[in-house]
Amino acid sequence: MKIALFSDIHANLPALEAFFKDVEFRDPDSIYCLGDLVGYNIWPNEVVNEIRKRKIPTIAGNYDFGIGRMSNECGCAYKTDGEKDNGNISISFTNSIMMDDERSYLRTLPAHIKVEFQLNEDKLNLLLVHGSPRKINEYLFEDREEKSMLRIMEQADADIMCFGHTHKPYHRILNSGTEDLPHYRHAVNIGSVGKPKDNDVRGGYVMLTINDNSSVLNKDSIKVEFIRFDYDIEKAAQAVENSPLPNEYAENLRRGY
Repeated sequence: MKIALFSDIHANLPALEAFFKDVEFRDPDSIYCLGDLVGYNIWPNEVVNEIRKRKIPTIAGNYDFGIGRMSNECGCAYKTDGEKDNGNISISFTNSIMMDDERSYLRTLPAHIKVEFQLNEDKLNLLLVHGSPRKINEYLFEDREEKSMLRIMEQADADIMCFGHTHKPYHRILNSGTEDLPHYRHAVNIGSVGKPKDNDVRGGYVMLTINDNSSVLNKDSIKVEFIRFDYDIEKAAQAVENSPLPNEYAENLRRGY
């Protein structure tokens, strides 16, 4: 089974349209969205409706959670006063253009999705979250201490845990068992469709492949493919520059951060 996973579109409609074109070509068996549909660009309603009309199972990101409740707080960890000021402009602007029906959709999105596989009488749990199972806006960066990451996954009963939020893709394989009787767990950050932060300007998503012989005993029996695709960055950047949003967001798109 091929499962396409995407996240963090952040109202970037050109990137989302390019993603749909790319993923359709790859023909996955199922597709899930891990949240943050809105914020930082001018098309939050259009992005919501493109996902809704395709009936894609979607969880709430921290930005979706805030905008869904018309809050002035998105749960974002801004590092400087300047970033916080820009963030406040983005939140205010997004709230001002969000339509009622689309806001209601955001408000009712689930926090997590768990998919349980039964393969050769063995259970394999796939858990989809935005930040972490513990908190919608917790950042799980690649350098997270191994013991901490394992504890998070074990407490959530996740053999494969996929998440977004940091906009920086990676795949870590951790062993919560022993050398003789391993229990491999996969932590996968799926990156960002519309606001990458890994110095690659292209949008990104993950194709997860689970076969009939996939098992926690074999770390190579689960395949994680990171896919990048081109989109019309200038269209997205100029839309920012022609709006009340800070021009810095346009430059972020142009440099992949």
